Amino acid sequence: MILWLLLVVLVLWTAQFRFRRRRMYKMASKYPHPTGELPLIGIAHKLSGNTEDIMTSLKQFSYEAMETNGITRGWLNHILYLLMVDPVDLEMVLKTCMEKDDLHRFIRKVIGYGGIFAPVPIWRRRRKILLPAFSPKIVEGFVEVFSEQSQIITRKLASLCGPEPFNLWPVISAYSLDSVCETTMGVKVNAQMDSNSPFLTCLASVLNIICERIFHLWLQPDWMFKFFPQYRKHQKYIKTLHDFTDLVIRKKRDELKNEKQCQPEADSHYDLGIYKRKSFLDLLISLSGGEKGYTDLELREEILTLTIAGTDTSAVSMCFTLKLLAKYPEVQEKLYKEIREVFGESNRPLVKGDLPNLKYLDRVVKESLRLFPPVPFVIRKVESDITLPSGLSVPRGSGIVVSIFGAHRDPNYWGPDADHFDPDRFLPERFNLQHACSYMPFSNGPRNCVGYQYALMSIKTAITSILRNYKVIGEPEKGPIPNIRLKLDIMLKAVEGYHVALEKRKPSSRIMTEPEIVATSLDS
Repeated sequence: MILWLLLVVLVLWTAQFRFRRRRMYKMASKYPHPTGELPLIGIAHKLSGNTEDIMTSLKQFSYEAMETNGITRGWLNHILYLLMVDPVDLEMVLKTCMEKDDLHRFIRKVIGYGGIFAPVPIWRRRRKILLPAFSPKIVEGFVEVFSEQSQIITRKLASLCGPEPFNLWPVISAYSLDSVCETTMGVKVNAQMDSNSPFLTCLASVLNIICERIFHLWLQPDWMFKFFPQYRKHQKYIKTLHDFTDLVIRKKRDELKNEKQCQPEADSHYDLGIYKRKSFLDLLISLSGGEKGYTDLELREEILTLTIAGTDTSAVSMCFTLKLLAKYPEVQEKLYKEIREVFGESNRPLVKGDLPNLKYLDRVVKESLRLFPPVPFVIRKVESDITLPSGLSVPRGSGIVVSIFGAHRDPNYWGPDADHFDPDRFLPERFNLQHACSYMPFSNGPRNCVGYQYALMSIKTAITSILRNYKVIGEPEKGPIPNIRLKLDIMLKAVEGYHVALEKRKPSSRIMTEPEIVATSLDS
């Protein structure tokens, strides 16, 4: 009798729930849906596998959307998500739907309300402080850091040089973390010299757990998550990241207090040139108002956000680019020729004035970012009904998956060779972007990535240094479409890693010794 009563209550509750949402169901019925959608759970079963399975499903949904006017729907149990690839619709979404989806709450457990993932009211205030911190004058000042760290990576790679392939990821991600920590916090974590760096290990591990929580429904409720083995690891990794960042902030506060360098509240009249080579932590303290500005908690949130976002995105981009150069040796040779034209026979370090002259490198990196954007999907919450330029209406309460991966490969905008690796498609005479949102490796709209120039400088500096010293060797691709298995670990990554071999370049492009680097830096 009790069971029957419970069943009746469940049926009545379900009927009432669906009745309240009848408008959403009616609107959703107008959208095309992906193959394999099931009653009640929708596409949940397609997102319950490992990170490669999840990426495979999202790729499939993206390609299906290309064939159905740029949109496809998917129910994740009771939540309606619309995956979109059409750049015209995406521009409106990114400009009007500013709030991040609730799934971002899992990464907020780690970084709190850092600017990228913060609710709109908090984001607006913090972005006003972040924007001047990422001004071109300040970012260009960090090229010296990138150049110094890239010299370390070339020396580190010397021990791995030879016919045996190895995975680039640990080396590249260590370079990225060293560069980011020095520019963000003003500290040297020396991850390149210590492959077991606790900060790097914890960072990679906690991102993997976050990805599991996002796509595995049984890990989402906090009370249920505590019963799984991932929970204790999750808490341990967070504590390590927080403790390290808090220590850096306390030391920086003391340093600034002792030196009496706190600046008044930021305004547009400051000469930001005086901040060159100061870390972002210095800048955020000063630009937010010194002792009356950001609290230690707010500083931790922003610094951790910049560190996590900067480390993984740059490392992913570099690894995919180098992997592509190994697959397409003719592209690598053309790039190496350009590098030799810029640097000649010298072994001087790269300076900021070299980057504008590396035009082919710019095209190679842009094409790599097009095919393999580090953040392939962005999810926004729909807080009020909107009508898209395509004419479709999106109901309040749904979520929109912005498929950057799909927009970058849509043949409707990129042509029939959209999946081909072709850096020359970015030649000025060929590059005719019909819409800004057709190419947005750093997102688009008001909430785009403020650090895109920073990331590009770091990526280009490291790749230049590596190619000046080594030839990257891999199995040449048989066709123009790169065959790389992909997975989604928050960022887009290669399932099998980034295995290549290195061949030493001739002595004229040898690696500089430590004294030479110091002497050259002093001369410049």
